[in-house]
Amino acid sequence: MKKLMLGNEGIARGAYEAGVRVATAYPGTPSTEIIEFAAKYDEIYAEWAPNEKVAMEVAIGASFAGARAMVAMKHVGLNVAADPLFTVSYTGINAGLVIVVADDPGMHSSQNEQDSRCYARAAQVPMLEPADSQEAIDFVKFAYELSEKYDTPILVRMTTRVSHSQSIAVLGIRNDIPLREYRKLPEKNVMMPAMARRRHQAVKARMKDIAEAACDMWVNRIEMNDPSVGVIASGIAYQYAKEALPNASILKLGMVNPLPRKLIESFAAKVDKLFVIEELEPIIEEQIRSWGISVIGKELFPSIGELSANIIAEKVLGETPEVKPLQDIPTRPPVMCPGCPHRGVFYVIRKLRLYATGDIGCYTLGALPPLQAMDTCVCMGASIGMAHGMEKARGRDFGRKLVAVIGDSTFIHSGITGLIDVVYNQGNSTVVILDNSTTGMTGHQDHPGTGCTLKGSEVPPLDLVKLIEAIGIKHIRVVDPFELDQVEKVLREEVQRDEPSVVIMQRSCALLNKSVKPPVEIDLDLCRKCNACLRLGCPAIQKKQDAMVIDLALCNGCGLCIGVCRFNAIRRTGE
Repeated sequence: MKKLMLGNEGIARGAYEAGVRVATAYPGTPSTEIIEFAAKYDEIYAEWAPNEKVAMEVAIGASFAGARAMVAMKHVGLNVAADPLFTVSYTGINAGLVIVVADDPGMHSSQNEQDSRCYARAAQVPMLEPADSQEAIDFVKFAYELSEKYDTPILVRMTTRVSHSQSIAVLGIRNDIPLREYRKLPEKNVMMPAMARRRHQAVKARMKDIAEAACDMWVNRIEMNDPSVGVIASGIAYQYAKEALPNASILKLGMVNPLPRKLIESFAAKVDKLFVIEELEPIIEEQIRSWGISVIGKELFPSIGELSANIIAEKVLGETPEVKPLQDIPTRPPVMCPGCPHRGVFYVIRKLRLYATGDIGCYTLGALPPLQAMDTCVCMGASIGMAHGMEKARGRDFGRKLVAVIGDSTFIHSGITGLIDVVYNQGNSTVVILDNSTTGMTGHQDHPGTGCTLKGSEVPPLDLVKLIEAIGIKHIRVVDPFELDQVEKVLREEVQRDEPSVVIMQRSCALLNKSVKPPVEIDLDLCRKCNACLRLGCPAIQKKQDAMVIDLALCNGCGLCIGVCRFNAIRRTGE
């Protein structure tokens, strides 16, 4: 059976066909759909974990217990999961363990542009890189064979274009792999120094064996054409190279760590000029150069952003593609949705001229005009620790002008430990949890606070108030963020405390809240054109020909603009 499918769906299908029993992840674009597709198979237990480190540990545990397991995350998630990754490289596995990491060249939805192949080399873990949906299926199945043959976890690298592009794939049947026997092996699975030293030797030997075997693996292949131009590429870069240089000879690498040295040397000897085409870091290029092989790479191709067939054709062939002039189309910057419960909070933060350390999520958009109410965004969970550090650096007077802003999912992901640090080290930070009852920016995934699992089971939701009380916070306020007067009153009070406090702004995401309110309209006779409503940054409010108008197709009736208009010019339709 053939099917048009996303690369991410191909990963999930490969896991299904390979007999995977346990799949776990924390959502993050461009990897999110992998576990969502995996959850559709009854044979796979799939879950959202609180963060990537926990997800990795769950998958490792399942592998040790004898079940084939998969864990998925985006590239920055691998930073969070790096601790167990580096050590499971030493322990090895029992049943097959595959770690899927989706990189984001071009930073379409990420705060940095890192190359996960660096992790494969540093952790000494084999890595495969598929170039389309069919390879996503086939490479995952092959990864489990390699994992069990060589007693190692396997990394599978995806990138945004492969994850979110569709191509035809042939579906196979599930291979029901029985559970492997579980045995107590402390000398292998308990990484104390004496055991770890021996296991490190085993890792070195394993990687040497895999490098030699990779020369004959089907995932690496030579496509010999015109020998005047040779290209070494993998993943989406292979697709671009094929399109830009249809007559070139290509060594397509499916395994990008360890590299098949003898195969590369053989290919290099057959071509006159050798190019290494890879997105982001010169991982392949530098290793090939270290073997004394002359290659052309990053001196020609950019190490920032995505490649394209046009870029490759221009750099190799000198063909500058014809670029048609763009029409005068206005840009659409990212904005919070109409009715977003975060909007009013940032409006008040700006009004009070507070500093705000921020975090990863929909609320990161609070840094953009016209709200411009968020000062920092580094990584998930960082806002609380950063606010604590700022206060310790600049003193309590500065702390009275500062709040840490974090979402409910992100607080559970990695904000809890930051709050513990504030209490333990006698900080005075005011933490604002924007609780919209979902993991919003990645597409409304559940988390421990929503009361629902990935498989749809109802469970007791995490009680944030009780959790925060247990940490030692005495001052906890729960506020509806649409009540702007109350939001302002509470924030004014809490930042003045000489103790840490938490304000939970609790209102479900506008895209999930099914309660429908009449939209609002502007009475142009009462409107003074003061632009106060525009400062909310709501896409439903527009200024046309010097008059304020509300797009009724966008407005969802949240009423925030009613509260900011001093002239009572905004009212609900029908009133």
